[in-house]
Amino acid sequence: MQKQRPKHLDLGKIRLPVPGIVSILHRISGVALFFALPLLIYLLSGSLSAAETFDSYHAVVAHPLMKLILIGFLWAFLHHATAGVRFLFLDIHKGLELQTARATAKIVLAVSLSLTVILGAILW
Repeated sequence: MQKQRPKHLDLGKIRLPVPGIVSILHRISGVALFFALPLLIYLLSGSLSAAETFDSYHAVVAHPLMKLILIGFLWAFLHHATAGVRFLFLDIHKGLELQTARATAKIVLAVSLSLTVILGAILW
């Protein structure tokens, strides 16, 4: 007897638990940081070469759209770091219980978002 398989997956109906969302965001933030690294190194090297180039790079970074992009990279870094610490604890078998895993995932989201808001407000 052949199994009835779904013809398509309705991604809108699939609900991931919070630890799954944190895991996927950890991967997405890692990819974003990987692709942002050349841009950030370029901005840093250009700003350190001469005073005139620093002024031109400062004008680019002062643009509101560029500030939003850099705040997005700031969130990616903070989320990747906090989720990485969570995963290190999971690797040593701490926090594997269901309630603890859900609580630490919520803490990762809260800490990364609140630190992004605080640091983004300071740096804006």
